[in-house]
Amino acid sequence: MGKLHTRQARKLRMAKVKGRHRKTRPKTFKTEESAKKYAETKGIKNYKFVDLAISPNKNKIKVVSG
Repeated sequence: MGKLHTRQARKLRMAKVKGRHRKTRPKTFKTEESAKKYAETKGIKNYKFVDLAISPNKNKIKVVSG
């Protein structure tokens, strides 16, 4: 099926067929304190921090359980 003109699609109330399917990204934090607070509020017992930052100047901390 070809693409309909915008006015026709609105008239027929067609939902958009194609969507953007992006992989969900991990929750990251700038400080260890905020990451620790998040882990405690979520009830994660055994956790460790992994630094995902490429440059040494920026922090991008991810909480990993296990």
